[in-house]
Amino acid sequence: MLDKNGIAKRIAKEVKDGYYVNLGIGIPTLVANFVRDDISVEFQSENGVLGMGPFPFEGEEDADIINAGKQTITTLPGASFFDSATSFGMIRGQHVHLTILGAMEVAENGDIANWKIPGKMVKGMGGAMDLVASAENIIVAMMHTNRDGDSKLLKRCTLPLTGVGCVTKIVTNLAVLEVTDQGFKLLERAPGVSVEEIKNATEGRLVVDGDVPEMRI
Repeated sequence: MLDKNGIAKRIAKEVKDGYYVNLGIGIPTLVANFVRDDISVEFQSENGVLGMGPFPFEGEEDADIINAGKQTITTLPGASFFDSATSFGMIRGQHVHLTILGAMEVAENGDIANWKIPGKMVKGMGGAMDLVASAENIIVAMMHTNRDGDSKLLKRCTLPLTGVGCVTKIVTNLAVLEVTDQGFKLLERAPGVSVEEIKNATEGRLVVDGDVPEMRI
């Protein structure tokens, strides 16, 4: 199965030349480290940054340059900084081609819960509510199960929803799945992971159509 960097590396294959991409908090922030060098991509953060680069190496951090998750970042030549109103104007105006989010739960119909666990402290919703309401292409990066081994790919979300029917694709440590009218369609298996293992880890409806290839990273 994949670790967090493996998930990010697989998602980076979904990033195309010329895309404007928003990276959510958590695993999605790692995607910028694995995008091909021969394509041009603009990473946007809702706190007002366009042109984010990879994470800085230890000792090279600049505390004044952060993403929406308050993590230190780097910027690429030509990067720009602006206020949140402009940033959310980009998001709400559907100028972002791809949104990559983390999630606590995803339902088989594409509902996502990623902003609140009742009774627990979390970093906050950030711009997730606006992103899921505006974006047409949302990929979720997440672990397939929680720490207790329970599935995070459900028939229905149990946590407060961030968005309804908005997720298009999910990449986990076990698989790549597409959200369809029939449920989670299994597209690829993580290296060394069987279809049976994925079935056992998925509570929602899982659609398996023929042989499922092992993902190439």
